[in-house]
Amino acid sequence: MPPEAPSPKQSTSSSGWSTRRIVVALFFVGLIVVVTYNAITQFADQPYMEVPHGDHVHYVPKDRDEDVPMSDFPSQKPAPNERILPDGRVVQTGPPQE
Repeated sequence: MPPEAPSPKQSTSSSGWSTRRIVVALFFVGLIVVVTYNAITQFADQPYMEVPHGDHVHYVPKDRDEDVPMSDFPSQKPAPNERILPDGRVVQTGPPQE
């Protein structure tokens, strides 16, 4: 007697399970990629970084002078028309925006 071939229902069921696993895995991989991308590029368009310092935050330019102490940098976010210099000074870059 020849061995029985799997019924169409069994093969569909097992391949469906594999397809579901692949879809779920691809979903989680996509989710991880999106979350990582957002975390990395969240502040990419800003010329400064937020650096926690005790119970407050300092706003430090990306081209910071390493010899300047952290306390010399502002603890308030610069306005859209302001720029933080590498030495911690805040200067206006254009007319005040309302």
